[in-house]
Amino acid sequence: MTPIIPFDDRDGYIWMDGKMLPWRDAKLHVLTHGLHYGSSVFEGERVYGGNTFKLREHSARLIKSGEWLDFKIPYTVEEIDKFTRDVIAANNIGDGYVRPVAWRGSEQMAVSAPAAKIHLAIACWQWPKYFFPKGGDNSGLALKTSEWRRPPANSMPVQAKCCGNYTIGTLAKHAADKAGYDDAFLLDYKGRVAESTGSNLFVVKGKKIKTPIPECFLNGITRQTIIALARELGYEVEECVIMPEEMKTFDEVFVTGTAAEVAPVSKIDDIEYKIGPVTAHIKEAYAELVRRKPKATAAA
Repeated sequence: MTPIIPFDDRDGYIWMDGKMLPWRDAKLHVLTHGLHYGSSVFEGERVYGGNTFKLREHSARLIKSGEWLDFKIPYTVEEIDKFTRDVIAANNIGDGYVRPVAWRGSEQMAVSAPAAKIHLAIACWQWPKYFFPKGGDNSGLALKTSEWRRPPANSMPVQAKCCGNYTIGTLAKHAADKAGYDDAFLLDYKGRVAESTGSNLFVVKGKKIKTPIPECFLNGITRQTIIALARELGYEVEECVIMPEEMKTFDEVFVTGTAAEVAPVSKIDDIEYKIGPVTAHIKEAYAELVRRKPKATAAA
C-alpha cells in the first residue's frame, strides 16, 4: 500500500491571501466560519506539461461559486489565473493537480457572517492519477448504488462547487469502499440516474452517447468538454433523463471529471459492461486534447 503523506506536512509553497507561503505555514484559525458552516468553495484543476487545462473556466467558476454562497472573492479571474501559474512555477509542477479554495474567515462566528473576510488560497502538487481500480489498471471501475441521493436544486446551490455539496459523496464513497467497490453510483431525489461521487456519468448504446441532465448536480467543466469533443468526433450526444432500470440496456459506461479524466466503468452493482471502442476513442481524444499547448493570451 502506498504510504499516506499528510497534506499539512509537505515541502513546497502555497499561495494564500496575496503571499507565497512555505507549505507548512499556510494555516487558518479553528474558529474559521468556513470550517463550522461550510462557507467555502473550491476548484480542482489538472496541470499537463506545466499548463493548467481550461484554467480560465475554472477561475471563473470559482468566483461564480462564491457568488452562489453570497460572497465575493476579492480577485479577478485574470488575477486568479496569474496566482495559479505562480504557484505551479514555485512548486515546479509539470503534471499535477491544483486546488484553489476560498472561504469565510474567523472575523465573525454565527450562521450569518457578512463581516467575515473572504480568503483565497491556491495549492498544487504532483497527482498523476485519481482512480486505482481494484481490478487493476486495465479494468474499469466498479460502482455501487448509494442510498444517498442528490437533492433538488432548491435545497442546495448545486451548480456551486462548494464543500457542503460533497458530504453526500463522501458518505457514498465510504460505503462503496467498505463493500469492495471503486466508487458509488448516485441517483437524484426523483430516483433518476445522476452521477458518481465526484464525476459525471455517460452511457453508450451503439454509437450514441447519453448523459443525465445536470438539474441537481454540478455541470462539470470536463463534462461540457466531453460533450463538445464527442460531437466533434462524430458521435450523437443526448442530454436526457436516464432511469436506473435502463442501465442494463447500455453497452458502455464511463465517468468524467477533472481529476478522473475519462474513466471506463466495468460494473454497476451486478450489471457488467465492456470497456468498448467508444469509451476508448473518447479517452484517447481527451488525453490528446488536454496536452495541446494553449494559445497565448494577453493575460498570460
